[in-house]
Amino acid sequence: MKIIAGNWKMNGTAAQLDEMIAAVSNVATRARVILCVPYTLLRAGNANIMIAAQNVSKFDAGAHTGDVSAAQVRATGATATLVGHSEARAALGDTNADVAMRAQNAINNDLMPIICVGETDTERDLGTGADVVRRGVRESVPQNAKNGEFIIAYEPRWAIGRGITPSAPQIMDMHKIIRETLDEMGFDNTPVLYGASVTAQNVRDIINIKNVDGVLVGGASLKKQDFIPIIENAE
Repeated sequence: MKIIAGNWKMNGTAAQLDEMIAAVSNVATRARVILCVPYTLLRAGNANIMIAAQNVSKFDAGAHTGDVSAAQVRATGATATLVGHSEARAALGDTNADVAMRAQNAINNDLMPIICVGETDTERDLGTGADVVRRGVRESVPQNAKNGEFIIAYEPRWAIGRGITPSAPQIMDMHKIIRETLDEMGFDNTPVLYGASVTAQNVRDIINIKNVDGVLVGGASLKKQDFIPIIENAE
């Protein structure tokens, strides 16, 4: 089963989410659809769509103004969350260890963490991208995680927000590294998503690349006229 995840970032209203859920529910697809929305929009999903947060706190509770705990997210009915997204890593200064803490809190509260890893343009230019991503997987996955409890999303940070789509060989090479790393860690049942500049026009080619189990879509997931064709073309 392919996974089509959309990240709304700091966008969207309850009415827009209602409209998107209705639109997705009318699509005949075998894919698992996940929408990662702002905290104010969190709710239970349905048989057609999972609702996810965009982050959870490293802490369980306490004096952490502005944080939202995994338990609080789960109480809304949401069933998944992003952790370690490139934008969150940049804004919050999260290390891989911090991301692992967030992911562990998610798992402890019956949330599926989508753990994001990826290399910057500087790391890529230095030729260390593969090592950065390999460490990202090894260090961001919680030590006590079990097979099937999490998802990995590969974000080529050098391409995000720039309208750049890596070539098929570039995507294939990095997903191969991630898959081999997960297999070495005993997580052979972990989906690996690709996320950067995904559109209805390129999703079919991307999703047919070896070791790509789905996509993480950014801005194109906000409007049904953009997102529904992505879901349909991913079949």
